[in-house]
Amino acid sequence: MGEAPVREDRTVTRSAEYVGSFPVDDRCLDDQIEQLHTQLKSLKKCRRRRPVSIKFSIKGVKVYDEDETTLLMAHALRRVSLSTARPIDAQFAFVSHNPGSTDAQLYCHVFQARHARAAQFLNLLLCRCFQLSYIEKHPEEAQEVSAGALPRRNPSLLNHGFPLSVSALVSFRRAPFQGFLPGTKKKNQKSSEDPQSSQDEVFPTSSPSLVRKKAIRTKVLRSGAYRSFTFTPLKQRNVQERLSASQAGKDQDKTPARRSRAPSLAETEEALAQAVWAWAGIATDSSYSLLADDVMGSYLLCPHPKKPKCGSLIIRFPSGLVTHLIENTWKGKLLLEKCKTEFSSIAELIEHFTDVQDELPCLLSCARVNHCYEWEENASKQQAVKPRKSLTKAKMKSTHRKEWV
Repeated sequence: MGEAPVREDRTVTRSAEYVGSFPVDDRCLDDQIEQLHTQLKSLKKCRRRRPVSIKFSIKGVKVYDEDETTLLMAHALRRVSLSTARPIDAQFAFVSHNPGSTDAQLYCHVFQARHARAAQFLNLLLCRCFQLSYIEKHPEEAQEVSAGALPRRNPSLLNHGFPLSVSALVSFRRAPFQGFLPGTKKKNQKSSEDPQSSQDEVFPTSSPSLVRKKAIRTKVLRSGAYRSFTFTPLKQRNVQERLSASQAGKDQDKTPARRSRAPSLAETEEALAQAVWAWAGIATDSSYSLLADDVMGSYLLCPHPKKPKCGSLIIRFPSGLVTHLIENTWKGKLLLEKCKTEFSSIAELIEHFTDVQDELPCLLSCARVNHCYEWEENASKQQAVKPRKSLTKAKMKSTHRKEWV
């Protein structure tokens, strides 16, 4: 679907068809989700639709007519409780209060997209708005990255022209004859501090065969050392240690941490999906805690806690948060831990387990809760503290039934 066009006011506009709305019962979150999907299934054949334009931003959702001239609905983001989609029927929906109403009744607004991917994209946009709004309201929980210099390997004497062995010397540095050719002048000798001069002291200029024999005879080299690529003569090691020490002194200067690039809705469909799945911009500990309060089947894509080089899906199941390792097969495919089906990409894996349960306790859910949702209309005028589960109290289990942090 390409990149989401973002205007100067940081809004993204997409087209869809408005189907209508229905009241949502005051139930627990999981029961509400079940009710929503039951109602959405019954509306998939509804023919009464109106073409509209939907504008998404971290401030809220606005629905205009097809020409974007008449405003039909405007929902502040803090009054939107959750977003969901049923890609199989190209449906997108969100739950909110009526604008400006003090009534506690919630309504689900249903939209019909052109196809499954379009419905999923609308849902991803609103879910990302939830995340960006949370980052804006809780900057202390935003993810930080180090601003230090990129890691560099220690200087190697190979970079300064020092041979690693007599074999290298014979191959790449042919020593001149003793004396000079007629008509040439002897150059000034270099100081002993010059690395090239140190090299000449270790291996005096002579014929290649004499250099090798003399090195072996004086026990600077063992008889087979010239075949090794790890041999380092004493003076070369001294120079290398000095270079390493000076480099270590430069690396001791630490720069303060900085914020990562400000997250935005101006992303491609693939980048937007990755941002939503990984809760990009939110600190890892906060992501775990928010996930524990999200809908059943919600998930977090992140590095595995015990194998940082491997990916994992942390999924909210009825038993708590469960970590599933994403394994790489010898065929170059992806495999979810304890599952048999292989996939070519993360997107394909998530799409499959959203439709097919297989070995998982429940399906993955594309629905997401707005963790900045406010029940009361005037709640923003009061100093409210959002109750959230503590990370230490969240029930977190791995597939091996071991707790991890």
